[in-house]
Amino acid sequence: MNLNSFEEVKRLTTEMVNIPSVNHAKDGGESKVAKYVNDFYKAMPYFQEHPEQNYMFANLEEDDRHSNICYLKGTKGNSNRCVIMIGHIDTVGVDDYGTFWEKAFRPDLLPDQFMSMSMPQAVIDDIKSGQFMFGRGALDMKSGVAGHMVIMKYFAEHLDELDGYVMHVAECDEEDMSGGIIAALDEIVKIKKKEGLEYIACINADYSTNYNPGDENRYIYYGCIGKTLPSYVAFGKESHVGQSFAAMDPNLLMAEITRKMSLNVDLCDIAHGEICVPPISLKQADTKVGYTVQTALVATGYYNYFIHGMSPRDVLANAKQVAIDAMDDIIEHLNTQYKRFCRLSQCDFTPLPWKTRVLTYKEYYDEIAANKGQEFVDAMDKYMKELHESDPGMDLRDYGFKVIQEMWKWMDDKSPCIVVFFGSLYSANIEMTGKTPMEKALLDAVEGAVEMVRPEAERQIKTRMFYPYIADSSFMAVGGDETAVDLLNDNMPSTKYKYHHDISKIREINVPVVNIGTFGRDGHMVTERVDMKQTFENVPNITFETIRTLLK
Repeated sequence: MNLNSFEEVKRLTTEMVNIPSVNHAKDGGESKVAKYVNDFYKAMPYFQEHPEQNYMFANLEEDDRHSNICYLKGTKGNSNRCVIMIGHIDTVGVDDYGTFWEKAFRPDLLPDQFMSMSMPQAVIDDIKSGQFMFGRGALDMKSGVAGHMVIMKYFAEHLDELDGYVMHVAECDEEDMSGGIIAALDEIVKIKKKEGLEYIACINADYSTNYNPGDENRYIYYGCIGKTLPSYVAFGKESHVGQSFAAMDPNLLMAEITRKMSLNVDLCDIAHGEICVPPISLKQADTKVGYTVQTALVATGYYNYFIHGMSPRDVLANAKQVAIDAMDDIIEHLNTQYKRFCRLSQCDFTPLPWKTRVLTYKEYYDEIAANKGQEFVDAMDKYMKELHESDPGMDLRDYGFKVIQEMWKWMDDKSPCIVVFFGSLYSANIEMTGKTPMEKALLDAVEGAVEMVRPEAERQIKTRMFYPYIADSSFMAVGGDETAVDLLNDNMPSTKYKYHHDISKIREINVPVVNIGTFGRDGHMVTERVDMKQTFENVPNITFETIRTLLK
């Protein structure tokens, strides 16, 4: 059957795009969209009879950002199986729109705005086609949430077609720290215990786009890519600039790490014939404040590192080796330059005293603890707790930098050193190959749904193994090597008071995931736009048929 979704998904998408919900904005936009979703369900007779099955909840420790969760039970049979649909309601910012930023939330006004500007021909062609909706969040990913809402509405009105449960989570804070889905884990586990549910699949509707110019395929993704954030603190040796060879410049160390890490294809992860993009630098800086003629003491940096089959253990090993190689090369470079300088200065050359010294965060902590004992352990625990309490919203990466620098005060050996750690949350890589009955059931259901929709799709729809962007799907399954999560937590300074990857909650859900998502062009760009035929009609129908098959 065909779910007549186009017009209603279009309306819901437009109305949600009209509500600004920039991540972390102070206008409460994320909660406003959550309330919009909540009110949509409240208007339905089913949820008026079962109001406890539709509610908003706060994001982690905050009270000012909310998500919405709702679920319904079919009457066709007595199954306790449940399919989860997830989608985020926040967006990235709109500063890139410049003076017409308010139109970012007006799909009706943006096409004329762009036609009055100098735009790439591809954008002009898409405007003239009438097949795309523009606007911040139209593609990423309010249209996906709208599709889920229409599906929930249909099942709320046709309970007799459903043998089991369907749940919808519309979560905030995906664009920053995935705080919405992490907070939702508690709710999903609570509902599981309350209703005796068996979770069998998770369907995300996050966005995707063409792989390269000329690629007109639309994609469905089994599983999802993983993400880690290997980070560094480089402790150097200071000197006056007039004695420059007496310094070990931490900026030079970090620059060499960046050269060896950033866009290094040798570090790409390949699985099932699909390759991740290589790591890339996201930040590099020293900690010096103001101008002096003393060289820098400390420098920091962190790098996006996508994974398909690797675990955090593999990433940490690679990141540490990069730092070892970088420090080796810089020491050799400095000695070479110093030798040349001595020759030109007609003085004797003595090799510089530097030795390669690279520690993981756990090795760093354990070395100091072994020397300083309980006094250090207690002092650092107090420092980490108070640092978090003094600024609960502190960026995880900045928190880690501060903790590691505080620990350096306790280090007896102040010779140059690089500390390698994980600076931010872990998004697990999830493979779905059909190796379990649940995976096979989801794969078969999606393939069948695609074939059912294909004749009227007007688009070529293909499947791939890994959703290629960071997604909240990563928190729906354990993924990969469970023991590596302990290593991850052991090497995150923030793990005790700021962020802990709680695999116990994820294990309670642990379902195969698929991304049947929105499709368009230029996500996170001014010209963000969604393919309406694919996203308002094809995608909801594929998702709808997948659920019908799983819960028939």
